[in-house]
Amino acid sequence: MRVFWISGAIVLLDQATKAAVLQFMYREQSISLLGDWLRLTFTENPGMAFGIRIGPPGTVTALSLVATVLVAAYVYQVRNDYAPYRWSLAFILGGALGNIIDRVFYGVLLDYGPWFTGRVVDFIHVSLWQGFIPRSIPFVGGSYLELFPIWNVADMSIVLGVVGVLIFHQSFHDRRRAERKRKQAASLRRAVQTRKVPSSVFSDLGRDIGSPPSVPSALSEQASRGRTNGTVPQNDAPFWTVQEEHT
Repeated sequence: MRVFWISGAIVLLDQATKAAVLQFMYREQSISLLGDWLRLTFTENPGMAFGIRIGPPGTVTALSLVATVLVAAYVYQVRNDYAPYRWSLAFILGGALGNIIDRVFYGVLLDYGPWFTGRVVDFIHVSLWQGFIPRSIPFVGGSYLELFPIWNVADMSIVLGVVGVLIFHQSFHDRRRAERKRKQAASLRRAVQTRKVPSSVFSDLGRDIGSPPSVPSALSEQASRGRTNGTVPQNDAPFWTVQEEHT
């Protein structure tokens, strides 16, 4: 369950920074940290990440709650799997929970609205780019554009988590496939040892996963030596060896 501790730490950091902004800054106040490139600008976002709006605040909160529950269920499902992948999911979950707290409680706590209508506190103001779009670009060429998202620790956590999932998802699924093959091979090995399936089935699987089983190989060598010496297999020999003797 260590993965959920990561999410919890992100929630605490996110809420602590928002509490500091609410305590020491007023709305729309902007403090320069690195010129115009990085500033602290206190704003409240009634929509989704980076100010994206898809409907009333209650709708956004409901969708966010559903998405967060699904992410939490998936994180629990993979809690013991590939560490970088589950850590990335923990970052996404922590960021989602941090913003949900704002949407569910801040309207009442800050006395401007009912439950589930709170606005997300944003304050990290990064000026990525500003200027005219090249005229060669269709439809928007020649327009002046400013990219200056204002976000928070929760948004940063979600972005980092998504990047991590994109980087590590292939390794995660490769490891899962390899683990399924190992479990299937172990199950068939036990079945062969208890004479429930022919050794040929296990040998075929061994060729598929690149590691032929040792037990059926030893039994086959024993049967081959018996045929070479002209001896008849014992009654306790595996049934597939007896069948070979009568063909």
